[in-house]
Amino acid sequence: MQNLIPLRVLAAGQSAEVRQIIGQADQVRRLEELGLRDGVQLQMVRSGTPCIVRLGASTLCFRDVEALQVMVLPTKVSA
Repeated sequence: MQNLIPLRVLAAGQSAEVRQIIGQADQVRRLEELGLRDGVQLQMVRSGTPCIVRLGASTLCFRDVEALQVMVLPTKVSA
């Protein structure tokens, strides 16, 4: 089983893959319109409330309630 965590738990600089978005259908659809979809890689720029993430060439800002709806799988950092 994969160890999914809420987006808000990522530390600044940490990368992850979006695996699940939890919420009402219209909320999920809006996040998907912003580019947050299953399988997309992102990087936490600033954790906390609001958190800021880098998604490709875009930078997105999420309030805590939105961040809780995005479940991610942290990617391993190569040494």
